[in-house]
Amino acid sequence: MDTSYAIYLLFFAFVLLFYLRSRLKGESSSVEVLNECLEAGLTEPSTLHPEIDPRLCLGAGSCVAACPEGALGMINGKGTLINPTVCIGHGACEAACPHDAIKLVFGTERRGMDIPQVDPHFETNVPGIFIAGELGGMGLLHKAAGQGSRAIEYIAGLKGNKNPYDVVIIGAGPAGLAATLGAIERKLRYVTIEQETSLGGAMFKYPRHKIVMTSPAELPIVGKMQFKEVSKEALLEFWHGVIAQTGMQLNYEERMEDITKTDNGFVVKTTKGSYETRAVLLAIGRRGTPRKLGVPGEELPKVVYHLVDPEQYCNQHVMVVGGGDSALEAAIAIAEQPGTTVTLSYRSEAFGRGKTKNRERLKEMTDKGRITVLLKSNVKQVSKGKILLEQESRMIEMPNDAVIVCAGGILPTPFLKQIGVMVETKFGTA
Repeated sequence: MDTSYAIYLLFFAFVLLFYLRSRLKGESSSVEVLNECLEAGLTEPSTLHPEIDPRLCLGAGSCVAACPEGALGMINGKGTLINPTVCIGHGACEAACPHDAIKLVFGTERRGMDIPQVDPHFETNVPGIFIAGELGGMGLLHKAAGQGSRAIEYIAGLKGNKNPYDVVIIGAGPAGLAATLGAIERKLRYVTIEQETSLGGAMFKYPRHKIVMTSPAELPIVGKMQFKEVSKEALLEFWHGVIAQTGMQLNYEERMEDITKTDNGFVVKTTKGSYETRAVLLAIGRRGTPRKLGVPGEELPKVVYHLVDPEQYCNQHVMVVGGGDSALEAAIAIAEQPGTTVTLSYRSEAFGRGKTKNRERLKEMTDKGRITVLLKSNVKQVSKGKILLEQESRMIEMPNDAVIVCAGGILPTPFLKQIGVMVETKFGTA
């Protein structure tokens, strides 16, 4: 009996030691990620995110296991938001927590998040103007699609329309596409506009082969969308199939400029015309319109505002403008392509906002001569085959085939307030 008991204790001690070593290794890795984010200033989540009550958290680690983005980790035996900017707000961590220690909130005590006020039908305080998807704080595919569908359901029941259109849908991301399907199903007179050259929404701007995490969504006409984990390419193929199947009409490269109230509804002014409508559904992203350089030649087709496919820049002279992670990652990805010449222009004297790993990778590529970095520089003119920059009062002209501007976007909050939509700034509240 004594021998059996000793073997049992030895086995138990071995298992406990293995568990503790694994736990400590995981915590060490979490601390490293958290410190990198703190050093880079990447501490503010951009969407709905978990707030963990340390008094209720008993260290089960279920939240960490449920987070595919790696936003959560264990530190000192407690669940911790270690990489806030990668959190996409799906709430799997909240559902997985066995101790109800997590609540999902918008904004933080330091940085508020503007959320438009909408009712259960996603109608704002301005009757006839609806908001669905990322602009309302829900950028996830299944949640955004559900909001778009339910908003159209309600719009279909509105009375007294003497306008040519029942609804103008602004944005062709998941919310806008689902709403458009709903408009077709209910035989509404609709127009859907999208400022980009193809399908909108943040996920359609992801790099190639990126896996999109989602949950099954119910779509009008199409039925249940069964994806749980899908690549960007498969998702695009799915939506293009839906468009072909339903005859959905989307007006690409048409940007909304203004919305004016009338006695019978609204007039939506765009870059290509205007539409009189009973209702408006805003299904746009939170970034709004890309922030531009404001220089001659920026309207040329070679100037874009996000990187989609690095391979398309093989054997080209490419200029990337910006100093955040998106700019650094774009420059690095393009520099890895054969035959490219990559220049990174940034107006400040250092890349203080980028993650440590991105800055280290950039230095490595710079040392190898794959990327030329021009700090304290500004683009002055873009022309066919060339680009002109100013760096510390010195003008630099260089050959150029493509320009990628990663300067963020102009938030739509001022526009919402201009048209009378009430916006609440949330500081770490639901």
